[in-house]
Amino acid sequence: MKHRIVVLGAGYAGAFAAGNLARRLSPADIEITVVNAVPDFVERMRLHQLAIGQDLAVRKLADVFAGTGVRLRLARVTGVDPGRRTVAVTGEDGDGELAYDTLLYALGSSVAHHGVPGVAEYAFDVTGRSSALRLRERLAGLGDGGTVLVVGEGLTGIETATEFAEARSDLSVALVARGELGTWLSSKARRHLRQAFDRLGITVHEHTAIEAVEPTRAIAADGTSFPADVTVWSAGFAVHPIAAASGLKVAETGQIVVDRTMRSVSHPDVYAAGDCAYAIGDNGRPLPMSCGTAGYTNMQATAAIIARLTGSEVPTTGLKYYGNHISLGKRDAIFQMVDGDARSKSWYLGGRTVARLKAGVLKGAGWSISHPTFGLPKRRRRLATVPDRSGVKVAA
Repeated sequence: MKHRIVVLGAGYAGAFAAGNLARRLSPADIEITVVNAVPDFVERMRLHQLAIGQDLAVRKLADVFAGTGVRLRLARVTGVDPGRRTVAVTGEDGDGELAYDTLLYALGSSVAHHGVPGVAEYAFDVTGRSSALRLRERLAGLGDGGTVLVVGEGLTGIETATEFAEARSDLSVALVARGELGTWLSSKARRHLRQAFDRLGITVHEHTAIEAVEPTRAIAADGTSFPADVTVWSAGFAVHPIAAASGLKVAETGQIVVDRTMRSVSHPDVYAAGDCAYAIGDNGRPLPMSCGTAGYTNMQATAAIIARLTGSEVPTTGLKYYGNHISLGKRDAIFQMVDGDARSKSWYLGGRTVARLKAGVLKGAGWSISHPTFGLPKRRRRLATVPDRSGVKVAA
């Protein structure tokens, strides 16, 4: 009787985790099923590039997992029942239910509207492939002098604004920041960032909160109106309410509360990785929603799953950030080093070489996804126990 591992989501966290589990555990003992709503792997870190017109390689998940033993179920998750250890899904084949012995929840996040009127109806975002393609079509229809307003001064907002301004110098690009642009950076890195914005002709409106979005403008809390043929909303991320509705213990953000091994504190058969995990980093603070977090948490979750299934000591992987890597178009970037408390150090790296390094990181991530069983060990690890469907573990 095989141990059933179900992975929800095939983004950076879920796809890496599924490949890692298939690479290290014996197929004689386990069956791995990945549930994903779309058939392709989505390079979320590059969706702003897709939106402005760049063509990205399409990686079919069926091809990614071919020959690995991983089963792919194209469906949308509609519910999780941790008491019965089942997942409800719906797809082209209709409604269904998957049973699991171990669940890895990696459904990621989407754009956070924050209840701002008009965002859902009129704003665009780059948090999903379909939304990025919708934005791409809209931008392609803008002529010279079109106005683009990016709302949000985080990494997504900065990278989106600079990519758009570099690729389309005919557009008027502006960014709205609730606080000061790049306030978390060191003074030298912040100066580099502002110089890049000036070079690209991006207007910055600081200390401004947008409280409504309309078809051709965005309105600030003080009544100021910002003209915008296109409003791109990048003011944060939100997780799907499925986890909270399932009875799993979640934080105020809706993220699944996990222990140091990424195991749910309320349901030991459930692990979480990526944006949907409320995990505490080595500095004692919650990890931010980011691709880096997807990497750290999926490595810890898979290591813990493998160790517990094979009767080994559970290792701990590092949950520490070393810096922020920010693209400023194709030919410029910033790498800001941070200390153990995630505060910016006084020095940073910037320029074309750093941009090439960032491009290499993105390319490497895509390659790793496409080769999930690279470095396959000659002998994969056997399970120490096999599941008894009554819920009691019996010796293998």
